[in-house]
Amino acid sequence: MPRILPDITPLRVSREFRLLLAGQVISFTGSSLRQVAIVYQVYVLTQSTFAVGLLGLVSAVPLMALSLWGGVVADRFDRRRLLLVTNACLSIVSIALALATQADVATLPLLYALTAVGSAFTALDQPARSALTPSLFDRRLIPAAIALRQTYVQVASVVGPAIAGVLLARFGIAVAYWIDAATFVIAFFTVLAMNVPRSVEIVVHAAPLRALAEGLAFLWSRPLILATMTVDFFATFFAVSRAVMPYFADQVFHVGPEGLGLLFAAPAVGASIVAITSGWTTRVERKGLAVLVAVTIFGVSIAAFGLLPGNAFVLGLVLLAISDGADAASAIFRHTIILLETPDALRGRLTAINLVFVSGGPQLGDAESGTVAALWSPEAAVVTGGLACLGVVIAARTLVPQIVRYRADLGLAPAST
Repeated sequence: MPRILPDITPLRVSREFRLLLAGQVISFTGSSLRQVAIVYQVYVLTQSTFAVGLLGLVSAVPLMALSLWGGVVADRFDRRRLLLVTNACLSIVSIALALATQADVATLPLLYALTAVGSAFTALDQPARSALTPSLFDRRLIPAAIALRQTYVQVASVVGPAIAGVLLARFGIAVAYWIDAATFVIAFFTVLAMNVPRSVEIVVHAAPLRALAEGLAFLWSRPLILATMTVDFFATFFAVSRAVMPYFADQVFHVGPEGLGLLFAAPAVGASIVAITSGWTTRVERKGLAVLVAVTIFGVSIAAFGLLPGNAFVLGLVLLAISDGADAASAIFRHTIILLETPDALRGRLTAINLVFVSGGPQLGDAESGTVAALWSPEAAVVTGGLACLGVVIAARTLVPQIVRYRADLGLAPAST
């Protein structure tokens, strides 16, 4: 019988992977709460989609500026200890948001500043986390581990926003920030309980600038990896429209903060369904072609959402679910390609560069959609973004034809040069 559910072998064979994944799921649930809360808070303060979109810009700048160096750090130092530091600091940022909100001193500049600080610590956290994961089990289990991580993280992405809508309506914004802070504390202790072999903790000793140059040179020498990263960046830059969701909840669908929570949760529902049934992804040999197909579905769904009338809220939720379901499939294929085609000694740097593309695209996309919404209309921002996503697919297929021909090799480790 064909496998539908994800392969749980990585969870069975690696206690450390269980701990790492549990902490990430818990903290990601809290982060999803915070994301809805701060978007809602900025919209309430300003009634401006442009101001909401600027949240993406102030988050993207430190994330993109520091991620590359986060990869150098992840390849140079103890990745487990680095995660302890970042979880503690991210908890402090959420506590600051909660205290400022409760004291009624949460001004727009303060919200932007704390968003930027949190993004800076994320730039250090994610490369270390991604680079550590493949060291916890055999190479053949990497695709299954990526699928499992997508499954649990996407479920957290459903739970967090859905709860956020209720919390915002009944208890206020500060409660969401307090819960987020608590989840990072829990994640801190799951990482603390890990016992990572010393041999995988420090992998390179090159000078920082040289180490960064090595990572960039490796990426430039691998057009396949560069193409998959670029496709994701431009697709999410054009098609991610989180900045206008408060407008759609308030002015188009008239569903209030509870509906806003559902608009943020719906994409993760689709992504969760794909992730939970992602056993099939391990059997897809042409993973590059699968990326392009998934991104096409993503763009079409987003464009269709922007054309909906006000009485089509449920259909809007379905389209958002389809869009992120496709994006989740793309993420599984893309991340598998990167980890399979990158030597362990370079994984911190490559996952950091990938973070610039993966996180920078949506964050800058928030600013892009907020700006287009202010200059044209929120509906136009969504429709044109989805259509532009299709152009990205055509360009990738034309400029890098090997992305369609690529077939994964699970037996042979990649060369370092």
